[in-house]
Amino acid sequence: MRRIIAIIFGALIALPAAAQERPLPYWASIAAGEAMMRTGPDRGYPAIWVYHRRDLPLRVIQVSGAWRRVQEQDGSNGWMLATLLAARRTGVVIGGVREIHEQPASASRLLWQVAPGVVGRISRCDGQWCRIQIGDKVGYIEQYAIWGTDIGERLP
Repeated sequence: MRRIIAIIFGALIALPAAAQERPLPYWASIAAGEAMMRTGPDRGYPAIWVYHRRDLPLRVIQVSGAWRRVQEQDGSNGWMLATLLAARRTGVVIGGVREIHEQPASASRLLWQVAPGVVGRISRCDGQWCRIQIGDKVGYIEQYAIWGTDIGERLP
C-alpha cells in the first residue's frame, strides 16, 4: 500500500514539470512567492538569487529533468525547479513611464500610466498591443513597452 501511495505521489509531483514541456525557448513566470535561482540544475548548486516577486516573467532556454534554465530581463540566467514556474504569461514594463489605453490603439482613451518595473498579467497580444492586467486594472499597452513577449508575438 505504501508503495502505491509513493508512486501516485511521485506522479502528481511530476505533473507540473511535464505540463511545461514546450518547444524552447518559451516564456514562463514565477509561480511562487519565493523562488531560488541556482548555478546548476540541482539543489546542491549554490543559489544565485532569491526572487520574492510572483509573476515576474522569465524566458526558459533549457530543460534538464525537473529543472529549467531561465533568462532574466538583464540577460543573466540560472536554474529553477519547474514547479516554481507557471505557464501564465506576464510582462514587466521597460523603458520609461508607459501609457495604458482603453483599447489597443494610441488614439484610444488613456486610462493611466505605469512606471518601469511594474509587472502585469498578459492575456492577449495582437503583435503590437497587449491586454495587461495590473492588480484589478485592465487595459492595453504597446507590446514593445514590456519584456515578456517576443517581438510581434500574437497571443489569442
